Amino acid sequence: MAYLDHAATTPVRPEVAARYAEELTRGGNPSSLHTVGRDARRRLEEAREELAAALGAEPAEVVLTSGGTEADNLAVKGAVYAHPSPRPRLLVSAVEHHAVLDAAGWLGERGLADVAVLPVTGDGALDLGAARAALDDGEPPALVSAMWANNETGVVQPVAELVALAGDVPVHSDAVQAVAHLPVDFAASGLAAMSVTGHKLGGPVGTGALVARRELALAPVHHGGGQERGVRSGTLDVAGARALALAVRLAVADREAESARLAALRDRLVAGALAAVEGLRLTGAGAPRLPHVAHLTVEGADADSLLFGLDMAGVNASAGSACSAGVQEASFVLTAMGYPPELARSALRFSLGRTTTEDDVDAVLAALPDVVARSRAANAAR
Repeated sequence: MAYLDHAATTPVRPEVAARYAEELTRGGNPSSLHTVGRDARRRLEEAREELAAALGAEPAEVVLTSGGTEADNLAVKGAVYAHPSPRPRLLVSAVEHHAVLDAAGWLGERGLADVAVLPVTGDGALDLGAARAALDDGEPPALVSAMWANNETGVVQPVAELVALAGDVPVHSDAVQAVAHLPVDFAASGLAAMSVTGHKLGGPVGTGALVARRELALAPVHHGGGQERGVRSGTLDVAGARALALAVRLAVADREAESARLAALRDRLVAGALAAVEGLRLTGAGAPRLPHVAHLTVEGADADSLLFGLDMAGVNASAGSACSAGVQEASFVLTAMGYPPELARSALRFSLGRTTTEDDVDAVLAALPDVVARSRAANAAR
């Protein structure tokens, strides 16, 4: 199989798996005061330092979580819960991951926050003019959240410009897709908080962190033993922390060379697909994009049949649409970008990673014309 769904999950790096497995054989709760517990705490804090150094942060700013979803929820809900206003304002971009959008929507539905969704341009980048207007429209928000790069289209968001516009208002960014592929320096970014996860860059599923400045007021989303600055209770996962730290360090060290390699493969895939099949459109063509993501819409086709056809041809990819209870829905990201529903239901995302080769791109280009033709024929017959 040609696996081209690395933006969903990429394989664990062998050296990370080895460190993870080694730590799983050790005992000790890092909150215990005995010798074994203290040794576990030492290994955990060394991992925290390793992770912080790779991300341009201070160790005290790293709050370990179970992944990007928990980190996003802690940032969004935690900032709102900690705000002195009974209904603070909350600004989120229209193309955020569901972990941000649904958390914000949940707060808004319960009257816990006044949520404003910031629009994006036709290329999928945050509309900075609209963001400026929203920031000036009332009391300063408790938080603004805009992802570093979109997980579906690969479009890089103007985070630095947003931080400058926001001034003293704290800005959170979901950097899950960005860390392995773009220069990410938390201290230099001016962000108040940033979410990362392990399984997008060679670490295990279930590992992640919220990097948050100490001055950012956060309230816990769940309660317990008061670990992680009192905002993220639960027995600390030493094995996960060590695996995450190594995965991030290795991804950051390889980033420049690997991103150049993947961008070349991506560009070849896009150019070949556009030349071979009429009616394909590259999403976000006018905006900066992640080097490993190629997002295309296919006029006259639907994502389900495209994915099935590619899978039968030995190519694993993903769609730009979501299926719920067997009913295909238009991609909310493409809808926010102004795409008509039929086109928003026709997207393909090819996302490349460390194991991707020229042969994988060849497999896509060989299979795509026939797969698209069959999908269009089936769509027209409905």
